[in-house]
Amino acid sequence: MKRGYIALALASLALAGCAANGESHSVASTAPAHPEARAYDASAEAKGDVDAALQRAAASGKLVLLAMGANWCHDSRAFAGWMETPRFRNLIADKYELVYVNVGMPQSKDGHNLDIAERLGVEVKGTPTIVIISPENGVLNAETAAGWRNAASRSEDEIFNELASYHAAAG
Repeated sequence: MKRGYIALALASLALAGCAANGESHSVASTAPAHPEARAYDASAEAKGDVDAALQRAAASGKLVLLAMGANWCHDSRAFAGWMETPRFRNLIADKYELVYVNVGMPQSKDGHNLDIAERLGVEVKGTPTIVIISPENGVLNAETAAGWRNAASRSEDEIFNELASYHAAAG
């Protein structure tokens, strides 16, 4: 019986954990209004992936779209799901080098790869944290990177327009 309560408590923590500031998200019994994908590989070589994306972006004139999230987080899965749709795949192919980095559960002091964010001068306050990087100018959205913790409740157009605007501003 005690194990059941512990499992329930851990599940509740995981569902509420996308936002580090105490926000919680209700769990609906219906399918989400957004696509979802599990793209945050815990075994990936994150630092090498980010460095390689920066090199490719510098050579191609693209920006780096760094998604720092986790598969346990519905907002992270929603962001990754949108990136797999044809509309976003085209934007990514034309304008970005996309890198997913698993950051674990930083709000409960079980974070991973947080040194990447630190190196970029970005704090991971929740998941996902979306960082737009210009190889020439550095991080373009340091003030708003943590604001993506609500990715599951954003509209497709809102996400698309925001991502498209960074490349227009950098170019």
